[in-house]
Amino acid sequence: MNNKKTGYQEAVRYLYSLQKYGIKFGLSKTSNLLRSLGNPHKGQKYIHIGGTNGKGSVAAFMASVLEETGLKVGLYTSPHLVRFTERFRINRVEITREKAADLIEELRDASAHEEPPTFFEATTAMALAYFARENTDIAIMEVGMGGRLDATNVITPLVSVITNISKEHEFFLGSRLLDIAGEKGGIIKERVDVVTGATQLSVIRLFESICKAKTATMWRLGKDIRYRTTGSGLHYSGLNRQFNGLKLGLKGKFQSRNGALALAAIERLEEKGYKISSQNIREGLEKSIWPGRMQVVANNPTIILDGAHNPSAMKALADSIKTGLKFRQMILVIGVMEDKEIGQILRRIVPLSDYIIYTRPVYYRAASPETIMAEGARLGKPGEIVPLLTEAIEKAREIADPRDLIVICGSLFTVGEAMTYFDPETSRPDGLD
Repeated sequence: MNNKKTGYQEAVRYLYSLQKYGIKFGLSKTSNLLRSLGNPHKGQKYIHIGGTNGKGSVAAFMASVLEETGLKVGLYTSPHLVRFTERFRINRVEITREKAADLIEELRDASAHEEPPTFFEATTAMALAYFARENTDIAIMEVGMGGRLDATNVITPLVSVITNISKEHEFFLGSRLLDIAGEKGGIIKERVDVVTGATQLSVIRLFESICKAKTATMWRLGKDIRYRTTGSGLHYSGLNRQFNGLKLGLKGKFQSRNGALALAAIERLEEKGYKISSQNIREGLEKSIWPGRMQVVANNPTIILDGAHNPSAMKALADSIKTGLKFRQMILVIGVMEDKEIGQILRRIVPLSDYIIYTRPVYYRAASPETIMAEGARLGKPGEIVPLLTEAIEKAREIADPRDLIVICGSLFTVGEAMTYFDPETSRPDGLD
């Protein structure tokens, strides 16, 4: 063990340096790291959430409800929007810089120098150790990518949630929908209940076959669990519970589906002995917070931030804008990562827009504004390139009427940088060079 105590910024720089090892699927290095830390994840209670879209929102809903019961709830999500410490929360409070630095230093000493972990393997081991040492009653773990070989899959949860399935990360997960579903279905464990929002018949059949092989019971949204949304809120008809007029703290039409999935998983926890009152559920859902998802950051004109970064998420955002917001014209500020389906993403949101500003966040994976505009120009809407995101936001505000809507979206990295622009005190970055 190093005698010299590592500072927070130096420690996080070390973790970021692991990104050069890319993305490598497999559980062995995560398991080895955890073994060196005394296997802190053994005997702990978890909820595991995978799928394509909505993982973070479902996690936020569940965490908020469980916190209302008085439990100490860990929450591990990725990526972060502004600060690295956002990834690790207990009852909404981020890990301190000091504890983060100590854990990273411990992981660094434990890592095999000839076969170092990837960034995500290290952060996952860090989360599991942190929650165990802080004696959380339950921890909610969001899958990073895929599921079967994702670092989070070392856990055995009380319930697994698979939100939905659509094409994404095809280079890593496969080009066919069933390839992707097979990877995500890899979080299904022996005799562990599964709740899913998957809709495609072929995917449902695949999940059913995995569940049958593992003697796991699957509960489906739309079959075993039903919901609808009206002006009075979310109406839920579940396995044992019925609710009318539930208010959700997260905005957007698509959040009703995520709220229903979270409630279905909560019901499975009740079957395992967790005491969760109707008041806990109502207040927990209403108090839920998940930044960067249909988040209103200014008025006159209304400005919203949303991390939609794939075609299905962008369609959900567009649907929510059409049904839930009133405005004169819409100005779109968009920055997308270069490995995304840029054309498909733009086709979901550009037709709704009156003017588009193509930009990019300060992140190495971001697509150039020229690349994005080349795709967007085919859709026949006027626009321009403003390379720096902060200047793009200022341009949008300059040309907007108070009755207009400005939408900033395309990537969580775009949203995170925008959050710092609008609230530099609360959304203060780590300050790493």
